[in-house]
Amino acid sequence: MAVPVNIALYAPVEEAARRGADAAFARIRALDAALSDYDPASEVRRLCETATGEDGVSVSPDLWAVLSRAQPVSEASGGAFDVTIGPVVRLWRYARRLHEIPEPDLLRDARSLVDYRFVRLDPTKRAVHLAKPGMRIDLGGIAKGYAADEALEVLRERGIPRALVALAGDMALGDPPPDQRGWRIRVAPRREDGAPARYLCLARCGVSTSGDMYQYVTIGGRRYSHIVDPRTGLGLTDQSSVTIVAPDGMTADALASAVSVLGPERGQALIEATPGAAGLIARAPDGKEETYASKRWNEIPIDAADR
Repeated sequence: MAVPVNIALYAPVEEAARRGADAAFARIRALDAALSDYDPASEVRRLCETATGEDGVSVSPDLWAVLSRAQPVSEASGGAFDVTIGPVVRLWRYARRLHEIPEPDLLRDARSLVDYRFVRLDPTKRAVHLAKPGMRIDLGGIAKGYAADEALEVLRERGIPRALVALAGDMALGDPPPDQRGWRIRVAPRREDGAPARYLCLARCGVSTSGDMYQYVTIGGRRYSHIVDPRTGLGLTDQSSVTIVAPDGMTADALASAVSVLGPERGQALIEATPGAAGLIARAPDGKEETYASKRWNEIPIDAADR
């Protein structure tokens, strides 16, 4: 998934810790092989090549789990979150290398293939049908959260419930460390040189931060994020950072992606409508700093050292 993976865990003996960590990393590698858009041999790439037939194709439980969770988020966000954004994301990968906006005709053609409603799911057969040839699924806004959840579950099954799994900005948190109320989680600042917004005390939940602190391109004096709005096909320009706390990592990951695109007003409404979710939005349109917190955000425990 092209990101660093870190696991923190507490086990009764070192050998149990090593075996548990090895199993968790193996689970993440297997999911990367199935869900990565970069790997031409991955299951999701094969799906894009074969699922345009009338009956679609049967998929693995993992790919089904991610796609079936993605659809409700797409609907709730009005398409601000959309896993069919692959054709547009591919154009922006080239744009970032060349420092050029994608050609209008290429962008138009790519956008014509982006619409989550073109993805038809058949739960009776666990089958997926893509309604338009040329569609390309990109799970970059949800798969890391799922992988973190799954790795945490592997550790639980091995008798290691006190663990944290982090894939870059996407985390799944298990039971807290011994004698602690929760894990000390740093809320990332919007700017690389900024101070942390705060430290949270969390356990048994997912946390995700989505933003353009490190991944962006400047073209014609304007900064474009690697996060692309599926509705316009353009990289975001509001210089935002969105942190979501949710019941699990996959929900937090998808919600952070959707809220980044929706912006403060509609983004906060989506957070409030998601059971158990809370969020902090920091942005700087035109260089002016703005911060927005959902109603449940201030109910999250703060680490005692941060008071």
